Amino acid sequence: MARTRALNQWPSVATQEPIDYTRDSSKVLAEGVVRRPRICSGRPKIVAAIPCYNEEAFIGDIVQQVRRYVDEVIVVDDGSRDATAAAARAAGAIVLKHETNKGYGEAIGSCFKAARDLDADILVTLDGDKQHTASEIPAVVEPVVRGEADLAIGSRFLSPDHQKDMPRYRRLGIKIITWLLNVGSKTKVSDSQSGFRAYSRRLVDTLQVSQKGMGISVEVIARARRAHLAIREVPITCIYHRESSTMNPLTHGMSVALATLRCRGAL
Repeated sequence: MARTRALNQWPSVATQEPIDYTRDSSKVLAEGVVRRPRICSGRPKIVAAIPCYNEEAFIGDIVQQVRRYVDEVIVVDDGSRDATAAAARAAGAIVLKHETNKGYGEAIGSCFKAARDLDADILVTLDGDKQHTASEIPAVVEPVVRGEADLAIGSRFLSPDHQKDMPRYRRLGIKIITWLLNVGSKTKVSDSQSGFRAYSRRLVDTLQVSQKGMGISVEVIARARRAHLAIREVPITCIYHRESSTMNPLTHGMSVALATLRCRGAL
């Protein structure tokens, strides 16, 4: 990547306080939020995007934490019925709101579009339910910054300690889906369902995806393989809260497994 540098060549981002917005009418973006200057010059512009649905309880804290490590934070509110959008905006995020709940795939598509609109060099996505740790953003983006990957995936399975709190049914489901994605492929991944990822500008600009639901996670990997884009994984931690999804775990797992098979067959 033409404009990347190794993370160890940058001033420390983790110790910086969030940068205040400057009211400049020429730079006002959606929802009245103002574009911030880069955290430090001479390194790629990093934009974080958080797709979420009814995450009023968590989103404000997440945005404030993530802002320490990136240049902009986008929250894609996928038709929430609570005050998710207001809480995200108050915390300093640019909010893109779907009027109805369109699904995770559509929300990720909006994240990609926002990254292009903001001229991002690197896009980072993470979940809006406080499962992911913002301080791990530098580690997740590092392979992309170094030009070693176009897609970096934060994996919960690279360290035994990181998966010990994962519900057993979820661990089994992820392993089955990941096996379906990996079988016969030279490029293996350990965690096909992780939403904590970093994407290069090249991937964001060129990859065309079609899945509207959770199948987007495997479709991105399958299409990146097809395009011969480099994929790397980075160990991450994950905090599991009490299950709040209204979707039956079996139904959810089957739908993603079928999406995986469709992606493999189509590609």
